[in-house]
Formats: sequence, C-alpha cells, structure tokens
Amino acid sequence: MIRLLDERKRRILAAIVDMYIVTGEPVGSKAIASLPDIRVSPATIRNDMAMLEQLGYLEQPHTSAGRIPTYSGYRLYIDELMNAKSLSDEEKQMLDDCLDVDVPTADALIESASKALAELTHCATVVKNVSPKFSVITKVEVIPTGKRMYVLLMITSSGNIRNKVCRLEFDLTNEQMEFFSRYMAENLQGVSIDELSEEIIEKLVAAMGTYMVTLAPLLQGVCELAEGFKENEIKVEGEKNLLARRDINSEQIVRFFENKNEVVKNMLDDSFGDLQVVFGEDGSFVIENSSMIVSKIKKDGRTAGSLGIIGPMRLDYAKIIPYIEYLTGRITEIISEDNEEDE
Repeated sequence: MIRLLDERKRRILAAIVDMYIVTGEPVGSKAIASLPDIRVSPATIRNDMAMLEQLGYLEQPHTSAGRIPTYSGYRLYIDELMNAKSLSDEEKQMLDDCLDVDVPTADALIESASKALAELTHCATVVKNVSPKFSVITKVEVIPTGKRMYVLLMITSSGNIRNKVCRLEFDLTNEQMEFFSRYMAENLQGVSIDELSEEIIEKLVAAMGTYMVTLAPLLQGVCELAEGFKENEIKVEGEKNLLARRDINSEQIVRFFENKNEVVKNMLDDSFGDLQVVFGEDGSFVIENSSMIVSKIKKDGRTAGSLGIIGPMRLDYAKIIPYIEYLTGRITEIISEDNEEDE
C-alpha cells in the first residue's frame, strides 16, 4: 500500500498529522492548501485525502469535518514521514543536567532520567531495568534472626541489595556460619549474577562435604536471590500525568497500573530494535488512544534496560523521540564508562 503514495500524498499526510498533533482538531483541505509547500487546490487535496482515507491512513470523525490520522497513519508518519527535530546544544545541556551522574548505581541514574522525562513530556515514564544481571556478587552473608531463622544478604557490584529469610531444620553453630561466609567468599565473590545457575549451586553443595546437609538450604536461597536479580522489574513514574488526560480512558489507565509488569515485560524484550513505538490498538497494550515510546539502554553491547514514556496517541513525536534517544544514549555512555573504570 505504501508504494501507492506519491510524494504529494505523503506531504499531505505528514501535514495533517503535524496539524492534528498541535490542535487536536480534524484537519480540512483549506488548512492544508494554505501551507507553502502544498501548491495544489483544496479540491485536489480533498481527492488525495479521500484516497488516504481509503488506504486506511486517515479517518473522518464526522461527515462535514476534516480528517484525523489513524493508527496506520501515525505509524507511517513515525517510520517514514516525520521530520525529527535536532536537539540544540541548550536542549542537550538541559537533558544532561537532568541526569544525576553522581548517584551510586545504574538503577538510580535511570530513575533520575525517568523522573525528568515525566516532567518534560507531561506523560508517564516506564523503565525496565535489567542492569543487575551485569553485576557481580561482592558479598553473601548469613544473619541469625531467631530460632532456626536466618536472613541471607546478597550485595552486588552495582550497589543492589537483596535479602531472603530462610527457615532451617537446625540451629547453626558459629563454626557453620563462619564456614558458610568463607565458602561464599571463596566461591561466589566476583561471579556474575547472570552466570549463577542451579547447576553451579548443585556443584557447590556437593563440594561442601560434611556441611552439605545443614547448609544446602542456604545455598538454594542464594540461587533464588540471584534469580530475583535477573528478573526485569517494571517501574512507572508520573502516573498522575496520565490520569489527568481527558483523551485517555482513566479506567484503562488504572487497570494498566495494576498489571503493568504483565503488560509491559513481554513488549520490552531484546527482540525489538533500539527504539519501539507501540499504539493502543496493539492487542498487548490495554490503553486505547495511547502510545508507548521506548528506547534501549545498553552496556557492553548488550541490552541493560529500557526507558520510555506512555502518553496519548497525539504526541509531538518529532520532539519527544529525540529526547528519549538522547537520554538513553547518555545513560549507555555513562554506565559503559563506569564499567571501564571498574575494570
């Protein structure tokens, strides 16, 4: 279908999307004819608009009204027609100032970018952070908290901490706890979270000798802690920005917040490109008349997270997409530089 669009129809479609984004009102042929780069009569423009409607790129909400873009129209506009705005030096500096580069972890750095993006765009922001997978274990500790009750503490090189309560069948002696701490330091310190598996834990259990029966449950707890680090946590900022919108169904927004992990996690996997735009028409996204723009954050050439926004379908994509790409690019640079310094 796309090949049926000549250059004039493409310019007309782009102009309609641009105008609708600004005004929120259906766009008529006279408004398009007044543009300096559209040098044809309103009648010719009406014929082209009718063709664009037949092709599914425009729709007419009322018989006497102008046209508005459809999902397909927005998709073609973003993929091929949009005139993305180059960021000025002042805008780049403004975005740099939004990033808290002094925070101790990549999580906190991405969180600072997420909050800034919510304020700049007046949308909700979504973060999928998988950076803990790139961390190494720096410490595993066992702490007695009651009769046969122990807390496992795991700390990673990125500053992330997780704990887990373990109930054992026996009270541990000081000797057993000292052995466990020493065994963890010798065998797991410096090991990548991403490399820790059930198979490695089973080998460690088998090598514990006489301590195997009493300490095996703690090692299983260590494996579960590592799996928790590998999970892709979804965080949303600026929910009130979405709830304040009159052009998005508030009940659907609330339902999305309640199920955001289930809705978003499969949409932000490693299979999509560096930038992804999803509309509310997609079956996996539950908010109608909305869009989600997400860009990847990378570390060592691998996906280390995602940052983006959720807002109405009528967004200034030409401005917001460069914002998102610049922020994720800067975060990629910063966490990659930190990794080189650590090495």
